[in-house]
Amino acid sequence: MQRFVQTLELADSPESIQKYRRIHDEIWPEITRGIRSVGINRMDIYLHGNRAVMIVDMPDDIDFDTAMTQLATLPRQQEWENFVGRYQKCEPGSTSAGKWKRMTQIFELPE
Repeated sequence: MQRFVQTLELADSPESIQKYRRIHDEIWPEITRGIRSVGINRMDIYLHGNRAVMIVDMPDDIDFDTAMTQLATLPRQQEWENFVGRYQKCEPGSTSAGKWKRMTQIFELPE
């Protein structure tokens, strides 16, 4: 199993951050189906202030970048990106792959 950790900044406004949280409480079913259809087993988003961190788990035999490219073509995905993009610090029309920046792991607790 592969794990990817990504980050993005939200608009630095408590109201905006609260709206972003609520949107994810009612995520569109097409979006969750699309995420699973490209091979993602688990996706979690955490917030600290205006910083969002996404953790993605997927099988070793699936290429992350290919999966993200495929995800961007699925029904309603770009509509979703535009919708949530109002609360994110990103260029208008950005895809998920263009918004989220992959983090580099620098430590793993030894066995």
